[in-house]
Amino acid sequence: MADISPHLVVSDPEQALNWYRAVFEAVEVSRIPLPDGTAFAIEFSIGDTHLHLAGEYPDMGIVSPATLGGTYLALQVETGDVDATFERAIAAGAKIFHPLDDVFYGERTGQFIDPFGHRWGVRKQIRDVPADEVAREVARLFGG
Repeated sequence: MADISPHLVVSDPEQALNWYRAVFEAVEVSRIPLPDGTAFAIEFSIGDTHLHLAGEYPDMGIVSPATLGGTYLALQVETGDVDATFERAIAAGAKIFHPLDDVFYGERTGQFIDPFGHRWGVRKQIRDVPADEVAREVARLFGG
């Protein structure tokens, strides 16, 4: 089985990497420079997960969620301090998508849209919830 490594398209890879460093303590792994010295692609990590950044190339059909007008994909980051991570993201210019909350399936979680149009969820397991209890609550919430 192969690993999955997200590839994020952004308007400015350098600016995005700096944002991910500030919010998620991301670490640069490698980069491919363009002749003018800007980054064609940057590989970075958040924890054990490797991700890739690239700029927009509209003529090639490579555009960011901001250019497309949104995204349905949410990248989930498990963190020891959900509140601090969420607060750093908002302070750094993210927009709240789902406010932080303690949810019925036993997590403290929230989502935000970063300044580059990508949706991120931060989560931390706060209690174990039996599967039958989760199923009952889903049925209640969705009319079952």
